[in-house]
Amino acid sequence: MRIPAHSVCTAIRDDIVSGALERGSRLTEEVLARRYGVSRIPVREALRTLEAEGFVVTRRHAGACVAEPSEQEAADLLEIRMLLEPLGAARAAQRRTEAHLKVLRGLVRLGHDRVRRGHGEDLRSLEGWFHETLAQASGSAGLTALLTQLRHKIAWMYTVDVAERAAECWSEHAAILDAVARGDAERARAVTALHTERTASAHRLRFSRLGARVRAS
Repeated sequence: MRIPAHSVCTAIRDDIVSGALERGSRLTEEVLARRYGVSRIPVREALRTLEAEGFVVTRRHAGACVAEPSEQEAADLLEIRMLLEPLGAARAAQRRTEAHLKVLRGLVRLGHDRVRRGHGEDLRSLEGWFHETLAQASGSAGLTALLTQLRHKIAWMYTVDVAERAAECWSEHAAILDAVARGDAERARAVTALHTERTASAHRLRFSRLGARVRAS
């Protein structure tokens, strides 16, 4: 599989998140360069970036390996999300553009439609797109980057039962959109905080030995 050199980091991250590159497995530059059809230089740069993001660790005598997060580290991510996403929504209420609102309205319509039709396979991607657009509407590049990284890491560590409360979830998205559209920052913060708290119950650790449901405290 040959990909552009600048996309190597994204490709490796996607393969880690999907499980194609398993937790704890070694990541050698030579093997990865062959896998993606690039030289070792962009692979080396990508591994440095992914180590800074927490997807990769460097071990003595083993070199770069896919990280193996603990259950506590995973739980911490949900708690951090519960702090940052409401902030992003409040900022979005103050800084969103008509273009952002158009996309968000379209996504809410699609979400409600897929729920009615029972097309659950589309809901996960629509959910991610909604929250990505909401983060971009915050007008803060740093906050958007943090929320994007959080979503990647949560997707890596958890499976999400999107059907568990799909109708309620998209009603909550509609409430967030309404507050953002009206420019009500405090309302946007409050409804987003409630949404993230409620959806935490649908996250289940991929690597939990007991398959237990993890709730953010």
